[in-house]
Amino acid sequence: MPKDPPGRRALVVVPTYNERDNVDIVVSRLFEAVGDCAHLLVVDDGSPDGTAEQVKHIAAERDDVFLIERAGKLGLGTAYIEGFTWGLQRGYWAMVEMDADLSHDPADVPRLLDALEHTDLVVGSRYVPGGAVENWGLVRRLLSRGANLYVRWWLRLGVRDATAGFRAYRAQIVPLLELESVHFEGYGFQIELTRRLVRRGGRVAEIPITFSERAVGVSKMSPKIVLEALWHVTLSGVLDTAQVMRKR
Repeated sequence: MPKDPPGRRALVVVPTYNERDNVDIVVSRLFEAVGDCAHLLVVDDGSPDGTAEQVKHIAAERDDVFLIERAGKLGLGTAYIEGFTWGLQRGYWAMVEMDADLSHDPADVPRLLDALEHTDLVVGSRYVPGGAVENWGLVRRLLSRGANLYVRWWLRLGVRDATAGFRAYRAQIVPLLELESVHFEGYGFQIELTRRLVRRGGRVAEIPITFSERAVGVSKMSPKIVLEALWHVTLSGVLDTAQVMRKR
């Protein structure tokens, strides 16, 4: 694999929709943790609450915060694809996915990047020893656990938290994932990128994190996102099995 670029920085990509109340805290906590080792790119989907305007105000006073404004609610997957593409064009050595709702602790970003020195993808995992979830009800815990067990068994990825949205990719591996052909959102997007990376020989590591349910705003999770992910996993497993059978 090619060497990382000199003078390297990571790019933390944060999709937003109605997160005005959180962006100042995210910026403060992130740069307190990473210093000048990373930049922040916010990809806003036309938030009616003025999120983009707040990010513009922050960016006007800093040279390490950037904004992509989109015309409407285009979804998590396309936000990350657009953010990763922006970062690749500017030579960042790593791409970090992080939610804007503070369910992911920005203080954990240096741990992701440290672990990325030795692998291609680092997943901030709730389901390895030391990982945890806070403020979730029993039904959501069972749904998340069950979904990840199904993914691990059916797709044989060897990853305990394939649906996790707090993760870091080595930039050199991203073009191999062929992002332009990924059409899933939410959990399905995370699973598909993990699957593509593993199938192309990429290395994955998981480090424990504590996931905390948002304290401000409304969750973006919906039954449609969950069903899309389950359908995607089932179909992908069938296609993978068929490919293995053809090679025999």
